[in-house]
Parts: sequence; C-alpha cells; structure tokens
Amino acid sequence: MENETFEKLFSGRFPFWKELDASEKEAMLSASEQRRYPAGARLQDELRECAGMILIRSGSLRVYMISDEGREVTLYRLYPDDVCVLSAACVLDSITFTVQIDAEEDADVIVTASRAVRRLSDGNVFVRCFANETAVRRFSDVMWSMQQLLFLKADRRLARFLTEESRKIEGPVRMTHEQIARQIGSAREVVSRLLKDFEQEGMVRLGRKSVEILDPLRLTETAEESAPVRKQK
Repeated sequence: MENETFEKLFSGRFPFWKELDASEKEAMLSASEQRRYPAGARLQDELRECAGMILIRSGSLRVYMISDEGREVTLYRLYPDDVCVLSAACVLDSITFTVQIDAEEDADVIVTASRAVRRLSDGNVFVRCFANETAVRRFSDVMWSMQQLLFLKADRRLARFLTEESRKIEGPVRMTHEQIARQIGSAREVVSRLLKDFEQEGMVRLGRKSVEILDPLRLTETAEESAPVRKQK
C-alpha cells in the first residue's frame, strides 16, 4: 500500500517519473521512506551522510549554512510539495559544500536514498535534468539571500522578513528573537534592539515569542527602501 501511495505522489510531483522503466520505478520506490521530524530536529549536517532527495509533505524545513564561529545564514525554506536536492549533494558532482537542514515545524517528508538517486541520475537523463534544474532554482534563492545579507542593512532585512512572514501566515510571527536572527543572518542582540525600535515607532507589538504587525504600511516602506528588486520566476 505504501508503494502505491508513493507512486501516486511521485507521478504527480516528479516530471521524470513517466520516463522511468519498471525496474527504475521499483528501485526508487524501494529506496524511499516516509519520515516525521518534530520541530527543531536536524535532518542533515556536515557530520551526516547526505540524506537523499527530500519531498516535503507537510510542515516546513530550513536550509542554512553555519560558519566556524557558529553564525547561521538561512539560504531558503521549504514547504509542502517542495523538493530538496541539495540534501542529496553527493548526487551532484558540481556541489562541493554541505548544507544544514532543520525542521522549523513538525514535518512529514519522503526521503529517497542518495545512492538510489545517484544510480537513477547516472542512468536516466530525465532524472539528471530534473536534479540539475531543481538545484539551479534553489541557487537562485541562495543568491537572493546573499544579496540581501550583503547589501541590505539589518533593519531592512528584519522589516522585510517580518512583512513577508506575516503575509504568509496571516497573523503574528511566532518566533523567538534568536530564531528571527537566524533567518536574517544577524545577531540576537541586534534583532532585539531593532524590534524594540520598531515597537517604539508603533510598527509592531512584541509578545512572548511573537511579533504582531501593527502598521504594515510603515513596515513595508522600511523594508522596501533601497531594497534590491527580486525577479519573478
């Protein structure tokens, strides 16, 4: 029954599925399993072998890098129906770095073992093209994150993050100052100071592990001032 469920999901999500022969489909199904990770769980880091290709069914994941000093920079986030191939970096010869992946909230995912993805990619051009194209799209997200980190001041990065996050969840941003700092690549102390400034200016209301947007127009103006324009995909 599980294989039947996976086959239905794969046929709807992976364009290469119809190009696989019966043995290739069976190999991918046999190498796939459903996993559940609680919020805060680590899926991958530099100490673990690359996890494989991940299909998110529910919840969200954060993909980031961490410096030797422990500073974290969020590269992008993944949501239901997204696919992560950087978690199978050992499949893509051109990728020479390892990303960290955490569950931001309780997440159900389907993981296809990297060894199976590698064999499929080596033997089937459609799988290889999918992996490369997906990686390129994610690198676009990475470059966007780097652009903001390098060229936007912390107050604008924070305002931009709060604006986008509140629109997405349609309510208060329920994160600690430490979690927000990780998202925008800053220090907790900097985020706490800026949030206090925003509160004093009437743009937000701070609660326990939450930030409520009171004046979205002013916050948007702060976020967009001198901000780089993101090209639509």
